[in-house]
Formats: sequence, C-alpha cells, structure tokens
Amino acid sequence: MTVLDRITPETRRECSTPVLETERLVLRAPRLEDAMAVATLANDRRVAENTLHIPHPYSLADAQAFIAGATAGDFGTVFLIAARSGAVLGACGLAASDSEMPEIGYWLGVPYWGKGYATEAARAVIDHAFGDLDHEALLGGARVSNPASRRVLEKCGFQWTGVGLYRIRALKSSAPVDRFRLDRRLWASLKSWGRRK
Repeated sequence: MTVLDRITPETRRECSTPVLETERLVLRAPRLEDAMAVATLANDRRVAENTLHIPHPYSLADAQAFIAGATAGDFGTVFLIAARSGAVLGACGLAASDSEMPEIGYWLGVPYWGKGYATEAARAVIDHAFGDLDHEALLGGARVSNPASRRVLEKCGFQWTGVGLYRIRALKSSAPVDRFRLDRRLWASLKSWGRRK
C-alpha cells in the first residue's frame, strides 16, 4: 500500500480545489463536517427557489450528497463560502454548461443576504476562472424575480444576453431566467480601471 492508496478520493479532490481568500471570506472545498450547516442554510424556500438544483425541503442527506458530488467533481468546481471566523455562508462555483463556457453559480443563506458576500465570492471565483483556469468567457444567470442576484452579476461586469426558461427543482416547474456573459477581456479592463466596486 502506498501513501496515495490511503488518501480517499474526497481528500484528493479537496487537495486539488484551491483556497481563495478575499477581504472577508475564505472559499474552500466543502467537507463532510459542513453538511449540517449547508443543510440548515439551504433548507429555506427563498434560497431553493432562486437556484436551479437545490430541492425544497433540503435535508441533511441532500447536503451530504451535495458534498460527496462536489468532492467527486460531479458539479464542476465547487467552493464553500465561509466567513474568516469559519462560519459557512453558502456556496459558489463553476459548472459545465451546454456551451463550451462554464457557468458561475452561487447561493447564500438568508441571514447573509444584502451584505455584499455574493459579489465578493463571485469576484474571487471569476479571478480564478480567468487567471488560473484560463477560461475565455463565463456565463451566468438569475431568475427574473431575483434582482439582487442580477445585480451581483452586473457588479461583476456580466452583460445581459437575453432570457431563457429554466427548470427550477424547488418549484417543480420552469421559470424565466435572465442570461449573462462575461468575457476575459472585459473583466481585465474592469480590473485595470478599478470599476469592480
């Protein structure tokens, strides 16, 4: 038995997911011990109805399955959003889409809404996508009924491209979603001009 044989797939994935740090946040790979915090935050209809894949109600088993899938790489690159104190606030990541461009997604627990955490986390993931992963463009989306999420994308420089109809798991039906795109050159331009605030 070698050292690699003793490392679980979960540990390997966690080791390959970088830790991204911002002024107030640490974005890191989710771990099984985060399951209760994730379940508590995601089990709010207001959260679930504004995401594509979060069911409602959301159980501890759902959180454990999410973490297992994230560590296996089933959902693309997933970061848990945590405060510097260690408290779990939500999640953010990059997922494969129907096009060649990955799609950014994020959610926060309701107690953390309106504090700028989603924008701060999204900017860190965008920097990672363009700087480390060498993507040329990213996609994003927000329900038409969720102006706060649309504003996060706009503050990050995403440009509106149209509206699509997407299946929302928590609603068990489809809903209109504003679609956005961000090109690497625009992001670099915004960063150089300091207009990311």
